[in-house]
Amino acid sequence: MDLSKIIKNIEATDVLNFKDIDIKGISYNSNTINSHEIFVCLKGERVDGHDFAQSAFEKGAVALMCEKPLNIEIPQIIVKSTQESIADLAAVFYHNPSNSLNLMGVTGTNGKTTVAHLIQKIFEQNNKKCALIGTLGYKFSSKDDYLEAKHTTPQAPQMQETLRKILNSEISNVITEVSSHALEQFRVKNCEFSTAIFTNLTQDHLDYHITMENYFNAKAKLFSNLKEGNNAIVNLDDKYSQKLIEKIPNNVNILTYSVKNSADIMAKNIEFMSDGVCFDVAYQDSFLNFKLRLNGMFSVYNCLAAIAASLANGISLDVIKEALEETRSVAGRFEIVRTNPMVIVDYAHTPDGLENILRAARELTPKDGNLICLFGCGGNRDCTKRPKMGKIAQSLADKIIITSDNPRNEDPQQIITDILSGLALINPKTVFVEADRQLAIKLLKDISSENDVLVLAGKGHENYQILADKTIHFDDREEVIKVFGE
Repeated sequence: MDLSKIIKNIEATDVLNFKDIDIKGISYNSNTINSHEIFVCLKGERVDGHDFAQSAFEKGAVALMCEKPLNIEIPQIIVKSTQESIADLAAVFYHNPSNSLNLMGVTGTNGKTTVAHLIQKIFEQNNKKCALIGTLGYKFSSKDDYLEAKHTTPQAPQMQETLRKILNSEISNVITEVSSHALEQFRVKNCEFSTAIFTNLTQDHLDYHITMENYFNAKAKLFSNLKEGNNAIVNLDDKYSQKLIEKIPNNVNILTYSVKNSADIMAKNIEFMSDGVCFDVAYQDSFLNFKLRLNGMFSVYNCLAAIAASLANGISLDVIKEALEETRSVAGRFEIVRTNPMVIVDYAHTPDGLENILRAARELTPKDGNLICLFGCGGNRDCTKRPKMGKIAQSLADKIIITSDNPRNEDPQQIITDILSGLALINPKTVFVEADRQLAIKLLKDISSENDVLVLAGKGHENYQILADKTIHFDDREEVIKVFGE
């Protein structure tokens, strides 16, 4: 794309050294830049892209987008915020693909991944192709393997490039997870969402957002940007639901779902069983029984969110039922790795998420068995949730093992100490500490019997562990098989 066309569509404060050259790509990483790309000087939490502009130029960058003039003799687009303007640049470069797509976004603290996968499955059951973008990666159909993604929601250039690939593959429906970071950092700016889905809002990411008010406002941006005729799907049982509804523009179709309150779509007569959950869905004049192979109350809410979004997009309740009744758990989401003892691996890494998983696991625990929970908390993240998670684990499980999650640059022992501070009493018969997660899983076998239910929380689908000086391969599911056998 000619630089002149890019400049025409970007709100620049100045343009230096202009020369109309062909731009073949967008980069914000000087280590991976290719020839004839424009380098965007992003300011991150730890590094400033302006410091790497010279390196990018030496490796082939032919233009820069920056917030201040740099002593480099190539065209420079000067903007107020590179973080925001990179989204405008990406949309222009990839020709605004979302304008031609039915783009659906799901946001919330918990449930985004599962809801996204359920919606993809429902659309495909209705013979509509539906691509998915999220925590596990992105894929063009439910039968495809995931292509790698570094973030729950990709950075703006990757997001727009992926949407363009989807459109070029003649797929018209896309469901994407939308994180609060993505909304705050403009990663989905210029993405035209037709449907926005809200699951819930509980404590997480306060290391970044600082307050729950900021966290809520970030999530609400997905809804406040909707246009007339778009759909907003809201969990009416969440305490932030009414506040969110107030943010939704007029003439947007609002569809609510609930277990406890009167809503457009409700789950009634809920019954949990060892192999799943049964409930009736009430919608308008329809009253249909669902029998799912998923478990836990959180699964009921996830299904209601997917049902509401699918109904809003014109899919019949009968087709939705067929799709959901065929669905099994998503990788790392209440994933039963083995039985005797039953071992469940889950991504739960928030107080609310951990509570939901343990309550669901308790339903599966025999009367003569124990519920045992192994978990840790991530380093360089919200430390205020650590004692809360310790308190929840102790109150809901019979035994707990506190270990490492992704310690990053923090001392694992300090993270564990923070978790322990939330415990009422440290009984050596029920509370165990092992900072090495691999050894902690071995300890799990030593303190459990065949009638117990074991929950490994925090890492779920992740096949790595982030340490201070390196990232190593580590997969809870693989470690369980090594220790317990298949």
